[in-house]
Amino acid sequence: MTVPPEGLPLAAEFPAAHREQWQTLVEGVLRKSGAQHADGAAAEQALTTALQDGLRARPLYTAEDGPADPGLPGFPPFVRGSRPQGCSVTGWDIRQRHAHPDARRTNEAVLADLEHGGGSLWLELGGNGLPVASLPEALTGVYLDLAGVVLDAGPEFPDAAEQLFQLYQVREVSPSAAAGNLGADPLGLQARTGEAGRTDALLAAATALAARCAGDYPGLRALTVDALPYHEAGASPAQELGASLATGVAYLRALTAAGLSVDAALGQLEFRYAADADQFLTIAKFRAARRLWSRVAEVSGAAAESSAQRQHAVTSAVMMTARDPWVNMLRTTIACLAAGVGGADAVSVQPFDSALGLPDAFARRIARNTQSILLEESHLARVVDPAGGSWYVERLTDELAHAAWEWFQEIERAGGLRSALESGLVGERIAATWAERSVRLAKRREPVTGVSEFPNLGEQSPVREPAPAAPGGGLPRVRRAEAYEALRDRSDAYLAATGARPGLFLASIGSAAAHTARTTFAANLFQAGGIATTSVEGTEPAAFAEAFAASGARVACLCSSDALYGERAEAVAAALKAAGAQRVLLAGRPGEQREAYLAAGVDEFVFAGGDAVATLTALLDRITDEIPVESLDESGVA
Repeated sequence: MTVPPEGLPLAAEFPAAHREQWQTLVEGVLRKSGAQHADGAAAEQALTTALQDGLRARPLYTAEDGPADPGLPGFPPFVRGSRPQGCSVTGWDIRQRHAHPDARRTNEAVLADLEHGGGSLWLELGGNGLPVASLPEALTGVYLDLAGVVLDAGPEFPDAAEQLFQLYQVREVSPSAAAGNLGADPLGLQARTGEAGRTDALLAAATALAARCAGDYPGLRALTVDALPYHEAGASPAQELGASLATGVAYLRALTAAGLSVDAALGQLEFRYAADADQFLTIAKFRAARRLWSRVAEVSGAAAESSAQRQHAVTSAVMMTARDPWVNMLRTTIACLAAGVGGADAVSVQPFDSALGLPDAFARRIARNTQSILLEESHLARVVDPAGGSWYVERLTDELAHAAWEWFQEIERAGGLRSALESGLVGERIAATWAERSVRLAKRREPVTGVSEFPNLGEQSPVREPAPAAPGGGLPRVRRAEAYEALRDRSDAYLAATGARPGLFLASIGSAAAHTARTTFAANLFQAGGIATTSVEGTEPAAFAEAFAASGARVACLCSSDALYGERAEAVAAALKAAGAQRVLLAGRPGEQREAYLAAGVDEFVFAGGDAVATLTALLDRITDEIPVESLDESGVA
């Protein structure tokens, strides 16, 4: 091998590669797969993946796709991080959430977190949760000059803040050592509850607290710009960012009108965003959020050092499942990694059992240690802006920022976030986004592992104490798995009433090589709705009819290759109908033989991309109609 001259790149010995050459290679592959008219750029377009907000992930990115220079870490527009050193010195802040209504048990959990890696506390107070008056007890033994305290008390935030101020005085904590956030968020509360009547009074209280913090507690912020109400209602990343910008701008206006300087007002805000298992969109979202807020600060006349956004990442509640909750550990790990890579200042990992109720000590430990492993063993924070320079991430950040800015401008044109909430603009737009996503979920285009894919009907879910009821009345709370989990609840009710799960007979025609792919597909599909499957392999219609009658099932599904369908599907379907099958399905697209199959007794065709939720709902309606109505309670559980 020839050693290249000093300073000459190794690639200099190879001919230059061009995008057109790659596209030509892609064309050849697509033609072999049967694709037509996929030449040049069209070939590349055929391999793109649609994302939310009209964005698309391309199959190839080069330096030509990179947007404008994103700047340096710690400098405007802060795309690459709010601090020059990133999290490389101390890592991000491990901030665990506590919502248990009992002060003693909350204190036990708080101390356990702080003793084993936690850096700050996030306490939910008021309402049905921990009483505000119990805050001192919950913080017994906590060194308030070392651990930051973030409050989340809804409309009771003025009382909660006063409790914390008194605690600082009693424990002789220096005002300069106090850190955290008082959690005032009047617009977020309006989004959660739909109540607008008290927003003005709460906003006045929030500005008063901000003035107090700015004057006496330099490390304490008064307001949280919480984007979780929008994310948890089904908002896209751009909608979440746009709503947060509109909220932040409304608070800036209120704070400066109350006499704070722009720089002081910026220092009173902390932004809270969701991090989910779509790691690249999450990374781009946190980077785009800092860029957008930097632009707001710049236009407001802020100094560069005041315009960096303080970010709190929370792993998404939308992605969490109550069924097969153990998989949530994987989801939250990916989300936490993405938030850290994206540059979040503080991260809260939801325990894997959070969709079931109040987490236990084991779940909290796993959530806490997920962050510790990423920081201490994977050394994730030792690299400043790990995603920087990735053409894909940089382009995605730029495109997401533009989409979010458009939504923010639309909210502003509607009179600001408060008016957009009251008029229904925000709710209607988010509902439309969630409706589109629900279609993808129903068709399993967006799979939910352990629920819509690879379900475990024999799982024993852990039992947890019910969590305090969350405030409602405003934007809804949704989860990706909810439609499938409702079907599983119906299956559980049937099991409790009859001693067996709803059943379906799989007629696997031919050898394993011929039917395995579709038998596996069908079993996976039906079990996602809580329908247990019994598979019998064979070729003779009479044998299938006999096995079906012995199975006790009321519905059957044919599974095989297209070739064997052409030879035997009609006869097997007719035999199953004669044996008493109330409904016969066929796994796969029927093609030209559709009418013949229908005439032979096939009632429906199930295939990848079909509406799984609609199919499973109809099947459960047919299978479970024998449960006496009086055996079910109001929730539909036997």
